[in-house]
Amino acid sequence: MNVVDTILNALVSLDGKILLLIQEYLRIPALTPWVVRFTKIGNMGIVWIAIAIILLIPKKTRRAGVLAIVSLICSLCLVNFFLKGYVDRVRPAEVVSGLSCLVTVSDPSFPSGHAAAGFAAATAIYKSTRKWIGIPCVTLAALLSLSRLYVGAHYPTDVICGAVIGILIGLVVFWIFGEKKYKRRARRARHRRR
Repeated sequence: MNVVDTILNALVSLDGKILLLIQEYLRIPALTPWVVRFTKIGNMGIVWIAIAIILLIPKKTRRAGVLAIVSLICSLCLVNFFLKGYVDRVRPAEVVSGLSCLVTVSDPSFPSGHAAAGFAAATAIYKSTRKWIGIPCVTLAALLSLSRLYVGAHYPTDVICGAVIGILIGLVVFWIFGEKKYKRRARRARHRRR
């Protein structure tokens, strides 16, 4: 067995142990039904689509709404249509002995679609609108991602990688479509230096 295989096996083992620790010490019977309901608002990006639609209404936040929708579409294509099928990681409840999953899941585990969609939309919103709108969106994305660990639907590495992919998608979408005023400023600064 080579070094890469050893590292991957240790990471998979650690992933399972973290989920069992969450199940053992952090699942609270009174809180569990609320977390299960909460995690479901991330299904199919429903909460992010709703936020994007709300942002489309006022002219000041319209760009943020459009960028959030574009980010969600990119996340859907990359994560759900490509990476999940390519990696085809089995859900943790099927592999980790003693772990119970509190929600019904049918697609592969890696990466977390909830984390990717949430952070893609939240990053685009954060970068393209006022911080008092962006910070709650980033917080919501983080809480939804953590809820996936609480219910046992994903490994920690699924959520971390999904979040990183989502952030990168949001940044790229903002850089391509949303950064007009910043690009104009940079052009003006370059012309002044000459």
